[in-house]
Amino acid sequence: MTPFSLHPQLDADTHFVADLPLCTVRLMNDARYPWLVLIPRRDAIREIYELDSSAQQQLWQETTQLGELLMTVSGGEKLNIGALGNMVPQLHMHVIARRSDDEAWPGPVWGVGTAEPHDNETLTVLIDTLRMKIAELPSYSY
Repeated sequence: MTPFSLHPQLDADTHFVADLPLCTVRLMNDARYPWLVLIPRRDAIREIYELDSSAQQQLWQETTQLGELLMTVSGGEKLNIGALGNMVPQLHMHVIARRSDDEAWPGPVWGVGTAEPHDNETLTVLIDTLRMKIAELPSYSY
């Protein structure tokens, strides 16, 4: 079995937050949107159907738990979940809390404007908050 490795683009665009039983959780480095990326720690997986049924269920559970958490932390109005993979083939789930006053509303966030990186202080507080909330999840066992 080949060890898990993170696609270089996902590594460049995100910050590590935590590991769940299946996925590594990363924060997209775009302060315009509360945006998490969940990447199953399985090497050479491009599509959800390539995961066994147990891992598919785990992916959905982790995605919905993180979606609810992100909505609570951010005060979002609508949750967007997507697994596009057109630019980065490694399987990953985007979990984005949206607001009707965000830059891309009501359309998708991809290709709208230029990403605004988190400043260091805000990034630290946000990641610490997310880690604290993730540690409270029933599926978090670390």
